[in-house]
Amino acid sequence: MRGSPRGVRIWYDPVGLAVSPGTTVRFINRDPGNSHTATAYHPANYDRRQRIPTDADPWDSDFLLPDEHFEVTLTAPGVYDYYCLPHEMSAMVGRIVVGTPGDAGWEGSSNDKSDVSEEVLAALPLVQRILSEGTVSREDGS
Repeated sequence: MRGSPRGVRIWYDPVGLAVSPGTTVRFINRDPGNSHTATAYHPANYDRRQRIPTDADPWDSDFLLPDEHFEVTLTAPGVYDYYCLPHEMSAMVGRIVVGTPGDAGWEGSSNDKSDVSEEVLAALPLVQRILSEGTVSREDGS
């Protein structure tokens, strides 16, 4: 989790990440001026549409102050989309790809567009890009 000194820009770094099933991912707030969350798109979290695999446990880090962290272990193969609760409208979103499309039980990215803005959808890197690069940072370097 990062932010520019005056909070004009905020983002996850990386915005896209490929991991193996069973990997524990640590979110660290490296933004000295803002608190952030890492919140899975799931009905258990603020009644949002599900954008993580069916067999995955939803997570919500709650607000992380600067230098605080949160960990989640991702076991179900598929695509996990998440957002920062106070900054989603600024397209502070990310995507983690667990495993590969050939894995048993794999679930690809959600096609539901009813619960997210076009800006959010545009900010999420393509699954194929994440799989080919392993880690994706924002195009503008932020």
